[in-house]
Amino acid sequence: MSDPEIEKTPQEVAQALEQGSVQLIDVREPYEWEAGRIDGARHIELERLSSQAASIDKDTPVVFQCRAGVRSMMAAQAFKRAGFDAWSMAGGIEAWDQAGLPLVPEGGHVADH
Repeated sequence: MSDPEIEKTPQEVAQALEQGSVQLIDVREPYEWEAGRIDGARHIELERLSSQAASIDKDTPVVFQCRAGVRSMMAAQAFKRAGFDAWSMAGGIEAWDQAGLPLVPEGGHVADH
């Protein structure tokens, strides 16, 4: 499942985070979040996303991220339909980690799903 119209690479997301030009929302399960995450991400489990939608700034681009990019793609498509500038991080946190980009906390890792 890949869609360049709605996906950003981990490198693009890292640059946008550094510039403060994007909101990053991690839609994984709590145990996945605890194992390792991207610094600056906000954790909202996929199942709680619709009830938390009003807390997401509609004026700032939002990138959703999960383990491999499937859950985040669903979230991005739904939020795009709702009028958000929404994206999915291609390949998820697995691709982020494979690109050598940092995880927190110290020693953080990508949890098995």
